[in-house]
Amino acid sequence: MTLTLHSSTSFINLKDTTSLKTPDDFSGTICFKQIKPSCCLRAKNSMKEAQLSNDNIFMMKSRKSDKWEKLHAISGPHSSNDAKVPVFVMLPLDTITLGGNLNKPRAMNASLMALKSAGVEGVMVDAWWGLVEKDAPLKYNWEGYAKLGQMVQRHGLKLQVVMSFHQCGGNVGDSCSIPLPPWVLEEIGKNPDLVYTDRSGRRNPEYISLGCDSLPVLRGRNPIQVYTDYMRSFQNRFRDYLGEVIVEIQVGMGPCGELRYPAYPESNGTWRFPGIGEFQCYDKYMKASLEASAEAIGKDWGQGGPHDAGQYNQFPEETGFFRRDGTWNTEYGQFFLEWYSGKLLDHGDRILATAKGIFQGSGAKLSGKVAGIHWHYRTRSHAAELTAGYYNTRHHDGYLPIARMFSKHGVVLNFTCMEMRDREQPESANCSPEGLVQQVKMVTRTAGIELAGENALERYDAGAYAQVLATSRSKSGNGLAAFTYLRMNKKLFEGDNWRHLVEFVKSMSEHGQNKTLAERDSRGTNLYVGFIKDKNVKKTKEAALA
Repeated sequence: MTLTLHSSTSFINLKDTTSLKTPDDFSGTICFKQIKPSCCLRAKNSMKEAQLSNDNIFMMKSRKSDKWEKLHAISGPHSSNDAKVPVFVMLPLDTITLGGNLNKPRAMNASLMALKSAGVEGVMVDAWWGLVEKDAPLKYNWEGYAKLGQMVQRHGLKLQVVMSFHQCGGNVGDSCSIPLPPWVLEEIGKNPDLVYTDRSGRRNPEYISLGCDSLPVLRGRNPIQVYTDYMRSFQNRFRDYLGEVIVEIQVGMGPCGELRYPAYPESNGTWRFPGIGEFQCYDKYMKASLEASAEAIGKDWGQGGPHDAGQYNQFPEETGFFRRDGTWNTEYGQFFLEWYSGKLLDHGDRILATAKGIFQGSGAKLSGKVAGIHWHYRTRSHAAELTAGYYNTRHHDGYLPIARMFSKHGVVLNFTCMEMRDREQPESANCSPEGLVQQVKMVTRTAGIELAGENALERYDAGAYAQVLATSRSKSGNGLAAFTYLRMNKKLFEGDNWRHLVEFVKSMSEHGQNKTLAERDSRGTNLYVGFIKDKNVKKTKEAALA
């Protein structure tokens, strides 16, 4: 039985072997597991929207609503247990091709139709610096993203866009390679200190070092100016989409788009979970800053980072710096950690200030992403968080300063690892994702900002969704203002996986009151691998993006 659309308002009949017929270049079918009628979701005005021509896809300037005149501001945290939580789905990393075009447009169209039928609010896409400004400085190609935006609007969905100033490749879940723009790589080749460097001199090309934020090292512009020009170009190109189709701009501030240092790079086997990582403060610009800070207080502490901080894959107790009563808790340790984390805060403050100036009044929210580094959280030093730039220890709250900085600019804090539970983690790693998430829920409430969430790793099981549902409630600390699921791929459309997603979206829209997910919890999860081996999942031919 085929999927049918009735009049201007459509219902999706989700029955066994129900399939969506797709255009020629879309191989396979989208198969929906049988779902109870209560889970069938209305596809609002889908036929009417599908008939819109490309020339009229987006709102014209003359149709701008009153909110275009309003200043961009956050209304306040969602603190009610009754708040509906909209669910977004991340699109594949290679949604836009290396040539700047929309990848597999017919497949994307069918996938968006399926997501709309599930009741999803919208999708998230990375606007890669390495694709858009690839050819030359100040020469931008947004055409692939414009095509995507048109398609998203046709389906009545919303769009979250990430200003991705980082490299794709070398981290958990990276399925393709998108380096920084070639002209930027040329400058790095001439001056390797433009990128983060560890104690042994290993360079990391994921992201430009924050040490040179204010220096004209990128062909006459400093990195903050480059990011500003990029965001301004986006705002000019998509002016009429902002606030209507594009409802959120997530501002990238580091590796993986997160406000952090690249302390745990997976490329070439450098780091493995649950290693403590390493400080990234050895490029000449960071070293000069450290030396100046030490001289300012009359100390001889500026010759480099801690000498006893160990290596990427060690545990805290194997190092002099991170062990229970280690150097981290001395006067020197406190000085270094305040400097290291302070530099990261200043970096985020500079980028968010310019983003606010560009997008204020557009109707789109601003957000920033903070990494969920949950391993060694139960130790005193919180070593893995420290190397990433979060000065969070048994005696020092590292997330409240970040939340307050976000609050200064009216920015939503997007946090990861919302799906993880303590009991599923290896005992030796001293993990506590639940404790970490609770801490972040509390500091965002204190700072008066909204909290949004993501799952850190690929999960399709009901247990992971149930954990997100529990986290979304606000019995203490902030609830979630939104949740973005990582990520759309073929597995998502498999029978049980698809059913779990539909039930999850429905539960989030019903204020987390649906209990079926918790009752269908699964066991035997290998969280770090990032997927569930479900022997009962029927292997089908799906029509989804690879």
